[in-house]
Amino acid sequence: MTHELTAHTRTTPAGPVLELAGELDHHSAPRIRALLPALVLRPGQQLVVDLDGLTFCDSSGITVLIAARNHALAADATVVLAAVPEKVSRLFRIVGLEQVFTTHLTAQAAEAAWTLRATTAGGHAPNSAGL
Repeated sequence: MTHELTAHTRTTPAGPVLELAGELDHHSAPRIRALLPALVLRPGQQLVVDLDGLTFCDSSGITVLIAARNHALAADATVVLAAVPEKVSRLFRIVGLEQVFTTHLTAQAAEAAWTLRATTAGGHAPNSAGL
């Protein structure tokens, strides 16, 4: 049985969602890292990294998640993690990353939280065109 990593992206008014499934390790990390520049973020948006299908994450995978955070910060945006599996969550606690990343139970919850913040801060949430 293979646990090769698959990655899918989609765009929401809140920003891009990167869905990862399989093993995020030293074999797959370079491919995911290479995807990051294509994830366009506007200031105030968020990048959601949906880990619902993630079965494994090693130090190379953690490095990719930190690179995703840096990519978002460079765009004056944020990054959040969604559906973090328990074994990955445990790893984050061990290395102290639970203080670096905001997490949500689902990607939809992350998008809803962003919409609430945008509505509260600016009086309205941007439409799908970002307006």
